[in-house]
Amino acid sequence: MNGKMKNIYLYTRYERSWHWLQMFMILLLLITGFEVHGAYKLLGFETAVSVHNTVGITWLISFAFFVFWLFTTGEWKQYIPTTRKMLSVVRYYVYGIFRGEEHPVPKRKDAKHNPLQRITYLSLAALLLPAQMGTGFLYWSYNHWEAWGIGFLPLGLIAFLHMACAFAILQFLVIHVYMTTTGHTLFAHLKAMITGWEEVDERVRIEDWEKKSS
Repeated sequence: MNGKMKNIYLYTRYERSWHWLQMFMILLLLITGFEVHGAYKLLGFETAVSVHNTVGITWLISFAFFVFWLFTTGEWKQYIPTTRKMLSVVRYYVYGIFRGEEHPVPKRKDAKHNPLQRITYLSLAALLLPAQMGTGFLYWSYNHWEAWGIGFLPLGLIAFLHMACAFAILQFLVIHVYMTTTGHTLFAHLKAMITGWEEVDERVRIEDWEKKSS
């Protein structure tokens, strides 16, 4: 970046705590889940099942609190999808970033995510994670299906969908970790998610606010 850098407080303590807690739980769920399916032996089958179930229920409850926080604070607006500058963002990550170009959508307090991130995070939070949690809950509560009147559900299908969602989340994590290295420095985005403070190009932000207010 050629402009002067300016620090802005972008991520609240709750956002950062939730981010790292969720990441820790997802990693535990992936590790224990793959062990339950026989991919390797690490904790032992019974321990892996116990940890997987406990962390899974904790994740479900924590996610419910996160959704409550989104709607009570108005932060849900950060995830409203938009196609404005979408092609510019895609072009940046495919081509422009390797030429040292400026990011076409600089971060703001009221717009923390670019168009590509918005559609990705919305799909993750509204589709993939609920599907993973829902199939996991059904899998966990299999012995109660008959009493609940859903005994007609095929257990094999639920297991397949749960595993498919796990692989999709794993793929997201790999891409997400890579994207954390695409800031103006290698660890800029990582530092922001630890401290809450993000360094942005002051010149770009001023131009952005001028366009927004005009």
